[in-house]
Amino acid sequence: MKKVSFTEMKNGTKDDYQLLERLESQYERKTADRILKYLASQTTTLEGYQLTRLEHALQAATRAYKNGESEEMVVATLLHDLGDELAPMNHSQYAASVIKPYVSEKTYWIILHHGLFQTYYSAEHLGGDKNAREKYKDSEHYQATIDFCENYDQASFDPSYKSMTLKEFEPMVRNIFARKPFYHH
Repeated sequence: MKKVSFTEMKNGTKDDYQLLERLESQYERKTADRILKYLASQTTTLEGYQLTRLEHALQAATRAYKNGESEEMVVATLLHDLGDELAPMNHSQYAASVIKPYVSEKTYWIILHHGLFQTYYSAEHLGGDKNAREKYKDSEHYQATIDFCENYDQASFDPSYKSMTLKEFEPMVRNIFARKPFYHH
């Protein structure tokens, strides 16, 4: 495989950067493959939960699908906790950053903020403020994020729920990550 000539980026040539651009473009087109592989590996959970991380994601996405959500929202729901393992203290921001180039501002905002909104169900039991989400009450996506948490996230820890399979979601994931990236703030 051809490689760049530089050992410091400041010494790169036009040919070097054109090579990297081609290779990075090919790599980016395989993002869905890497995400699906990662999701398939999520067969463990944090101690105490009745479900694996994968089953929680599948349950939440199945609920979104059955509720008639857009393909974009179904995929975002499937990926909403993508950061649990690698970024447990900011998992929402991690997942949102992965999907941001491929989804609308609304979907991005919901995933970005769902972690805080989800504390509505647990904070009072741990000495926190269950209404911390209120600081976003003027956001146009405030109610949609409440609805996401209520209908999909908090409701998807049921070991007897029959979820769709990851294979069933695969075409949707591929469609979303095949999109031309959005560039929003």
